[in-house]
Amino acid sequence: MRGQNFDVIRLSTYRTACKLRFVQKRCNLHLVDVWNMIEAFRDSGLNTLDHNTEINVSRLETILSSIYYQLNKRLPTVHQINVEQSISLLLNFMVATYDSEGHGKLSIFSMKSMLATMCGGKIVDKLRCIFSQISDSNGVMAFAKFDQFLREVLKLPTAVFEGPSFGYTEHSVRTCFPQQKKILLNTFLDILMADPPPQCLVWLPLMHRLANVENAFHPVECSYCRSESMMGFRYRCQQCHGYQLCQSCFWRGHANGPHSNQHQMKEHSSWKSPAKKLSHAISKSLGCVPIGELPHPVFPEQLEKPQDSVPHTVQPKPVANNMNNTMFMSSGVPTPTQSVLESPSRLEEEHRLIARYAARLAAEAGNSTQCPPTDLSFNLDANKQQRQLIAELENKNREILQEIQRLRLEHEQASQPTPEKAQQNPTLLAELRLLRHRKDELERRMSALQESRRELMVQLEGLMRLLKDEEQNQAAQTGGSTHSSPSHGAVCSMPMPIRSTSAGSTPTHTPQDCLAGLGGDVLEAFAQGVPRNLRNDLLVAADSITNTMSSLVKELHSG
Repeated sequence: MRGQNFDVIRLSTYRTACKLRFVQKRCNLHLVDVWNMIEAFRDSGLNTLDHNTEINVSRLETILSSIYYQLNKRLPTVHQINVEQSISLLLNFMVATYDSEGHGKLSIFSMKSMLATMCGGKIVDKLRCIFSQISDSNGVMAFAKFDQFLREVLKLPTAVFEGPSFGYTEHSVRTCFPQQKKILLNTFLDILMADPPPQCLVWLPLMHRLANVENAFHPVECSYCRSESMMGFRYRCQQCHGYQLCQSCFWRGHANGPHSNQHQMKEHSSWKSPAKKLSHAISKSLGCVPIGELPHPVFPEQLEKPQDSVPHTVQPKPVANNMNNTMFMSSGVPTPTQSVLESPSRLEEEHRLIARYAARLAAEAGNSTQCPPTDLSFNLDANKQQRQLIAELENKNREILQEIQRLRLEHEQASQPTPEKAQQNPTLLAELRLLRHRKDELERRMSALQESRRELMVQLEGLMRLLKDEEQNQAAQTGGSTHSSPSHGAVCSMPMPIRSTSAGSTPTHTPQDCLAGLGGDVLEAFAQGVPRNLRNDLLVAADSITNTMSSLVKELHSG
């Protein structure tokens, strides 16, 4: 590490991050994902031990051997690591860091904190793993355990001779959480992944950013060393127009011309062409680009109960809620659980984000082939890792799509009513019986009304014949006023059977009762003492009866 000349870096944050990144790569811990580390903890039985339990160096060596031999099984043959050398380097570093007094023992909590911090993987997954170690059964962070975590993790900067800048103090906990009293998972992630993070842990996210930009290429000239291209970070001055520095010059504090080290510099991890910048600015002005994104997804606050076993996979299979369903237990092991499907649109959005990320990694891998051959073997190793990551993301995409299709089919089947479900629901069964009974009653009533209408039409036809005969008699005789009463008697003497809708019988009525069920126009037509044109009145009455029957039929159909 001294041969790397890290001490020329003037900023302690970058200096500490570079040194720890160097240790991580020399020990090959950057190849071990945090999920593999958690699986190794479970396989070694560490989840059943108390955090304060101490293990001797020989058992620690056995655990590290298991981690590295499992790593070699996952790596291609051409990228195999020297297991014995990696075990020796990491074991010596851990003993020098956490057993400076030479007792030959390390606590379980010290070992877990160190390996979870220095292994590979996303920082959000590491922080979730760490939170599971320092939270209680209700998912609330215990300040005493977080204080213990800070004691252990801040020994790492001390081990690389950066203790004066990032050593543990009694006020470290309150500097991280000055006002909060109840810390849940999302609050914990918000604070530790903020910009800037807590001062005592500012080197942790920077170490992950260093790992992400090691192969980043910027086709821009450095304003100090005049290098025509940059690798890693790029820094642009916010006051001097067009003044940019490579990470080597910025870390060493180089400046020339009107630029000063006191000027504010903006850190860039990638390079965009002027055309892309213009397109992005236009899209942002039109509202096509989101203004800001959350630094991490929102996770459920309540932790799941621990399970006794864990699948022997690198990473748990994503389910309906994607990675958000993976909860960390007090033993530090993820327990994959499947929650209720929230919405297909959200899963499709996550699928598009993963596909976009995979495409971006593929583009970066293509750009990295154009980089200057500074370290060919390292570039090949990084490109291999990117291709493996792309393949893993594509597999996850396919699994997510299959899961979406399966859950949609289950949702459609569950939403369709079946006779078995109706039999299991007494209320639904009673409603079905009432509907059937109502339907049968309406059909019977409809039949009775149709029969009544037919009989009424027959009666009206007979009345029309009588009226025709009466008009012929009136034309042959004189003094038509004397024949109005007989005509009325002739009409009334004719039987008029009316079917009752309730009883269904056909009784015979008296002449006066024959007119009781007819409309007002018919009654007025047969009223005594009023000469009327009976033919027109009966036609009006027939139209009235037809309209009434039509309205009844519509009412029955609507019922």
